Amino acid sequence: MTKQDKNNIKKTSISGLLVIEGPTNEDERGFFREVVRLNELEDITETKFEVKQWNHSLSRPGVIRALHAENWNKLIYPATGKIFAAIVDIRPESKTFGTVENFTFDETKPKALFIPKGLANSICVVGTKPVHYFYLVDKYYDGSDTKAIAWDDPDLNIKWPIENPIISERDKNNPTLRELFPEKFNNK
Repeated sequence: MTKQDKNNIKKTSISGLLVIEGPTNEDERGFFREVVRLNELEDITETKFEVKQWNHSLSRPGVIRALHAENWNKLIYPATGKIFAAIVDIRPESKTFGTVENFTFDETKPKALFIPKGLANSICVVGTKPVHYFYLVDKYYDGSDTKAIAWDDPDLNIKWPIENPIISERDKNNPTLRELFPEKFNNK
């Protein structure tokens, strides 16, 4: 990427959440895509992103994995299929607390997201193809600092694009944002 390609990293309405849309070079062999250069990401976020763990999940059509927040920065890249993603700011000190951003990922128009610590993210597999979802994180997972929000939280009002989703038992029992942070809703 050249200097002018940094504009492929775009800010969103949630502080620190970035959409990364790099160019794809195709020929008769297939394609090549440089998903992100960490030095450019670090320049924009003013945060060192030192990869500690690389994860890969496979989700079948109709699956919702939602809404999880760990104490790490995350760089996600869905490589196959089509997903709807909802990202929620659950940082109580943030000016954008409770804000939801929705994205659609499609293997024909690939992109990545940089999700900073404190944002809850989700994926919902749309269509008939399974989704391979890769993500890099800057901290080792141990589960002790994970927060999760109910996928169907009425305060968030996420318009999931499927009916009757496949959801884990854990995700069926996550608290609402209001239950997790009641002090943020005293005036509402």
